[in-house]
Amino acid sequence: MTWPWPRSCGRDMSDKCRVGIGFDVHALSPGRPLVLGGVEIPFHLGLAGWSDADVLTHAVIDALLGAAALGDIGSHFPPGEPEYKDISSLILLEKTGRKLAENGWQVGNIDATVVAERPRLADFIDPMRRRLGQALGIETDRVSVKATTADKLGFTGRGEGIAAHAVAMIEEKE
Repeated sequence: MTWPWPRSCGRDMSDKCRVGIGFDVHALSPGRPLVLGGVEIPFHLGLAGWSDADVLTHAVIDALLGAAALGDIGSHFPPGEPEYKDISSLILLEKTGRKLAENGWQVGNIDATVVAERPRLADFIDPMRRRLGQALGIETDRVSVKATTADKLGFTGRGEGIAAHAVAMIEEKE
């Protein structure tokens, strides 16, 4: 029988590979650009937040930090700190990638889902994948981004905000 995990993870994943999950949500707000996965999306509302409020990138950061047991985005990049005001979340993702490397980890893959009733995101998925991969120094085929609606249910369904979920696998650096 072939073992289903990547070879570098071995049978005991705890010593070679780890998995983390991330979630983020921000309210939609006028007067701000809408940035998801480092891509500016043409829309009349943006996301409210201290940085660029990129929920997709924030969820990815939390998934990566969680997998490495290194805390969360707020512990590394606290809101209210002047250096992070309106910062591109891709810069925070790059810093997170370096933090992983310093602790002996490399990114295996990312799988993320954006939950937004509107705007439609299909045309922006590939650019989001590329930007996230570039920020982490990994191939685009290791980054999956999907978009879905909430079928008009809850705050995302009413168009009050956008949410994102992410799962990340990290591997011990070789």
